[in-house]
Amino acid sequence: MELIRKPFKYRNDGVVYWIIGINVVIFAAMQLLGRDFWYFTAERMAMIPLRVISGWIWTFVTYMFIHYDFRHILFNMFGLFIFGLHVERQMGSREFLSYYLVTGALAGIFSFAVYFFTRNYWVALMGASGALFAVQLAYAVLFPNSVIYIWGLLPLRAPVMVLGFTGLELFFSITGGRGNVAHLTHLAGFAFGWLYFIVRFGVNPLRRLTGR
Repeated sequence: MELIRKPFKYRNDGVVYWIIGINVVIFAAMQLLGRDFWYFTAERMAMIPLRVISGWIWTFVTYMFIHYDFRHILFNMFGLFIFGLHVERQMGSREFLSYYLVTGALAGIFSFAVYFFTRNYWVALMGASGALFAVQLAYAVLFPNSVIYIWGLLPLRAPVMVLGFTGLELFFSITGGRGNVAHLTHLAGFAFGWLYFIVRFGVNPLRRLTGR
């Protein structure tokens, strides 16, 4: 346990900017280089259960760096910019990168298991949303008194916002609302972010979120 909780040397290298930049470059290439390139890239980077069974385990990470359309990447990268910069500054770049990749990859593995056992072998999982939900949780845990203005109008404390969004994802996953959005991947990102805080930092997120 001591080894697991050994802290990284603190540095702030702007990892969030690099992650956003990589996502934007890949998205731009997929949009500008034609439909064949789009499918070529998506097939090799999206998490597709049947491909994972064939050995494409790298897609548990690469799926986080491709997006379906402009709206998809806009909301994910905007959220990463808003919340990720503060979390990285607090955690340090190495810890943040570890947190981002570990929670996102575990969310991908969880999604693979769900898709596989429900026989959705050819579904293509893509997008940073699972890791982003973990980042939003981290923001609320690290800055529980912060106030976020939803749509620039509605003030909510960070814990209320994060728990509210998570409750909505749970509702949509049960009712099947909002089409093809990977609600379970979002919830998995949140859950693995929660576990990361417990295992890596010895911090109970519930106490931070509720102020108890």
